[in-house]
Amino acid sequence: MGTTKDPATPNQVQNRDAGEWPPQDNLRTLQQMRDEARLGGGVERIEGQHGKHKLSARERVDLLLDEDSLEEFDTLKSSRGGHLGGGREYLSDGVLSGHGTIDGREVCIFSQDFTVLGGSLGEAHSEKIRKAMDHAVRVGTPVIGLNDSGGARIQEGIDALAAYGEIFARNVNASGVVPQISCIMGPCAGGAVYSPSMTDFVFMVEESSYMFVTGPNVVKSVIHKDISAEELGGASVHTTKSGVAHFVMPNDILLLREVRRLINYLPSNNRQRPPILDLRDPLDRTDPALDYLVPADPNQAYDMRVLINSILDGEEFLEVHAQFARNLVVGFGRLGGGTVGLIANQPAVLAGVLDNNASVKGARFVRFCDAFNIPLVCLVDVPGFMPGPEQEHGGIIRHGAKLLYAFTEAAVPRITVTVRKSYGGAHVVMNSKHIGADMHYAWPTAEIAVLGPRGAAEVIYRREILSSSDPAATLAEKEEEYRKTFVNPFLAAKRGYIDDVIFPRDTRGRLIRALQFLEDKDTTRPKRRHGNIPL
Repeated sequence: MGTTKDPATPNQVQNRDAGEWPPQDNLRTLQQMRDEARLGGGVERIEGQHGKHKLSARERVDLLLDEDSLEEFDTLKSSRGGHLGGGREYLSDGVLSGHGTIDGREVCIFSQDFTVLGGSLGEAHSEKIRKAMDHAVRVGTPVIGLNDSGGARIQEGIDALAAYGEIFARNVNASGVVPQISCIMGPCAGGAVYSPSMTDFVFMVEESSYMFVTGPNVVKSVIHKDISAEELGGASVHTTKSGVAHFVMPNDILLLREVRRLINYLPSNNRQRPPILDLRDPLDRTDPALDYLVPADPNQAYDMRVLINSILDGEEFLEVHAQFARNLVVGFGRLGGGTVGLIANQPAVLAGVLDNNASVKGARFVRFCDAFNIPLVCLVDVPGFMPGPEQEHGGIIRHGAKLLYAFTEAAVPRITVTVRKSYGGAHVVMNSKHIGADMHYAWPTAEIAVLGPRGAAEVIYRREILSSSDPAATLAEKEEEYRKTFVNPFLAAKRGYIDDVIFPRDTRGRLIRALQFLEDKDTTRPKRRHGNIPL
């Protein structure tokens, strides 16, 4: 039988015999340093975080990742100028960085530690974040940032600003290569907001996280207005008004669970397809209730989420930007086990009209799906673009063009179902065949026309209406005549602009079959650096 040779040298063996090996002092020092790094700013400051209903940086990572899957980067790294922190050198320099798994899939992660110098970003701190981002791009994994920082470390001066710039450059270079997710779990101010704003999805926590370029004190000194951090840049502001944040949750725990849920819909990088998850929902399942979803009254509202939930596997839908521009619904679901991106007008809010915010919201989502090989399903019930000087002066031409550009540019499988109204320019913009949709179906309730029946009747039969003894009755008669003659899906189907008019109950099966057919779709584009989307 073979024997295992001891690789030690004679001197090492002699030292071991003398009791000098292994070097116990070094082992004890290593353990002490690791313990110190794990505690960050100390037990008292961690308890302060808990008192604010916030988790520590390490607790957040432990909750987000699979159990015992974290492998840290640079655990013992510290800033070169420890004296700048008041004479103390902090191991890990206020940020935990590394990689781990979520449901068995690798992700790279960093988590800022507010207990260490307020989570402020300096040179070493930035290097740890950049290492996670660099590895994510090299390996092809999502990168998740848990932000809880007061901003740049003032003591490090211009080095802190340079450190932020290095992170911003990596955000841009990783865009469209790996999914980037930012979780705002505390303050995020000044230049620090620009990194999350360039990532794909931003999460915030109610009443404990906020984002702004200039804080309340600066606002007060410059424009003499008293405003709280929550009113200026809290979660409710950024999820309902500015659109900066995509998700808001009541606390850290629920936020981290939602991040895990989002990851399950996404591919790890732009070279992969989204993961397949079999929810054991029959592919040919029909829903007779959909035959009665659209009201008989064309002006009556209904909830588009009823249709969305009906067609998706397991009725599972992860809505994105749920509280912003609610007249357009976007989010992720599964059809036949594969991830799809849903874009749908919402008749229950502003009749599903497209306005500035809805156009930008939709364009951003479409471009993300196209970057990461996620097929697009568009459910249309749109009366047009929002009229009025507020929208025009706000740039609805420019913003509407963003959505038009995003759909036209998208090379992933694109399927549209017109449910009810599809009028004017909005018909073209909402992923019509004219801008490259692969399949376009319509329900028998679809109304496809340049104008709605009333508007069209007022233009076409203007003289007859004005000369009538009862203009109102004549208008109603002509409106109904126009509706029956022109406002239906069959004319568009005859022209080949609609691939088929389908029964509502069969929508799920037709979509799944179309996605199967389009699975290996290949699109050839002219060579260019990039297009010039109307930003």
